[in-house]
Formats: sequence, structure tokens, C-alpha cells
Amino acid sequence: MKVLKKSLSLFSLMFAASFINAQKMETIHIVNNKEKKEVVVTVNNKPFTSLLYSDTLYKPFLYPVYAPDGAVVTRGYPMQPRAGEPTDHPHHSGIWFNYENVNGLDFWNNSFAIPAAKKKGYGSIKNVQVLSADHNRITYSADWIDFDKNVLLTETTSLIFEVHGHDYIIDRITTLSAKQDVAFNDAKDGLLGMRVTKELQIPTMESKTFKDDKGIVTTVKAVKDPSINGTYITSEGKEGDNAWATRGNWCLLYGRKQNDMISIAMIDHPKNIGYPTYWHARGYGLFAANPLGQKIFSNGKEELNFHLAKGNTATFRYRIVIASGKDRLSNEAINKLAAAFAKD
Repeated sequence: MKVLKKSLSLFSLMFAASFINAQKMETIHIVNNKEKKEVVVTVNNKPFTSLLYSDTLYKPFLYPVYAPDGAVVTRGYPMQPRAGEPTDHPHHSGIWFNYENVNGLDFWNNSFAIPAAKKKGYGSIKNVQVLSADHNRITYSADWIDFDKNVLLTETTSLIFEVHGHDYIIDRITTLSAKQDVAFNDAKDGLLGMRVTKELQIPTMESKTFKDDKGIVTTVKAVKDPSINGTYITSEGKEGDNAWATRGNWCLLYGRKQNDMISIAMIDHPKNIGYPTYWHARGYGLFAANPLGQKIFSNGKEELNFHLAKGNTATFRYRIVIASGKDRLSNEAINKLAAAFAKD
């Protein structure tokens, strides 16, 4: 009997230790540095990401973003340029949320590169206030303003960070409240965007040009770099460059960096406007979900032009999953994560 009790006690201790170790592996810590205007998120003391919210920026965004193996999955430029990476589209910073045409103002393309004489045509997201930053959640408010600081929308966003097995998860829930009548005119550039590390770009030997709604042309140069090996696949089976301008519940970008396969999945939510979203997924490293710009993606067959009357609100929900390992995230695994997210 004593031997049995000792065995049970030993088992209980081993179980408790295993449970504690498992909990340690999933410890998320959040610290708001009010002086730097930066909220730092770590997992078990390893970097996950930071929310940058200084009013010197044109929008708040998450940067840099890390995979579970420690690899950086966001492009360095323009915040911290890295050798050999592209320097196009200076408004592509980390993970962000805004739109190209809000009452005629371009929030998406605003950056330090816009000449002063043209700034009146652009909007900014300013006056960011961190309402709470603890455990695994950051909640902040912000104003979508024009050049003269008139407020079009107020934003309240919660960023929820989780570890699911060995995968990192970011759930973003954003509610926009109209302070005046607001038109989200159908446009290509929006809504949830991410600019990824060069390794996750799709290999190409040709330079390409892209034009925004104001006719500004950006050239993305071809890069002969054997480390570039990324590709897309959607929930509907569209692969590579064919993922662009197609709808789907989710889209996965994956490729090898250093010794691991990196996977980044963006997951739409059934309650979102325009579900399932169109994927603005470019081979040069822009990974975006745009449910509000349907005309260009459908070759004119659809057009949304979403309106929000003064005093009304709209909520957008997205899940981003970041994984690293021997293989890419499987379709089955993403479908399970999407189904669980859809229940929230």
C-alpha cells in the first residue's frame, strides 16, 4: 500500500510539473512603455510583437512580428531596413488596418513619401490611447482624421494574443464608429494588411508596376535571391499569384526561412462585411484582406461602396496564425482554427 501511495504521489508530482511546464510554455506577457508609445508582447520571455502607436506615425501597427522559432516574418523597411530586401511601398509597415478611400481620403497610402502639397488628400489614424494592456490583450482607441484634424471615425480595437500548440495567434476585433456620414468608396487597397519578410515573397524574374487610385505608379523590382520561396494557397484552392482577387474564408502564405517552414494564415469571420473576403495577396510581399473593395477584384461585376451613417458602427474581426516547423500549416489545421474563430 505504501508503495502504491508513493507511486501515486510521484505520478501526481510529475503531472503537476508537466502542467506547470505547459503553462510556462504559454506565458504571454504584455508591457506598455508609455514613454516610447510601444506595447511589447512576449511569449515565455521571447519576442512576439509590439504595438507601435506614436503620433509621429500615420497609423498604429504591429511591428516587428516573430514566428514561434524566433524568425522575423515582417519586412524591416521602412522602420529598420535590412540588406537585400525591397524598399517599395513605404506605407507597408508590419501589420495594420486602414483603407484607401474614406470620404475620398486615402488612409492606406499615406507615408513620409507623400509631398506636402498633396497631404490634404490623405488621412491618418492618430490620438491612439491604450485603454488596457495586460495578460494577453491590448485594447486601444484612435481617431481617423483628415489633414485638418477633423474626426471621421473613432476606432476601438482589441488585439488578443494566444498560443495554440506551437502556433502564435493574433485575433483583431476592430469597431469603427462614424462621427459623421462616412463612405468607404470601393477601392483596391485595404483593409487588413501585412508586409512580409523577403523570404516569403513569390519568386519572380520580372519587375512589375502597380498603380493606386490617384495614378501614382510604384515599380517593384525583380530580385534574384535564392532565399525567396514563398507562395499562397486559399481555402478555395487558389495558389500562388492566382490567389489575388479571389474570395475565400482563409488564405495561407508559406515559405522557408532559415531552417523552418514559416506559415502565416489570415482567417476571415462570417460576421464581417463582405464575407468571404477578397484577398489582396501580392507576390511581392503584401498580404491583405479587403472585403470593401470588390469592383477591381471582380472585374466590375460587383461593387460595394459601404456607407456608415453618423452614429452607426461597424465591427471587423480577423484571426492571424503564425507557425514555424518542418511542414506548413495543413488545410485541416487552418479549417479547425477558422471554425473555432467563427464561434466567437
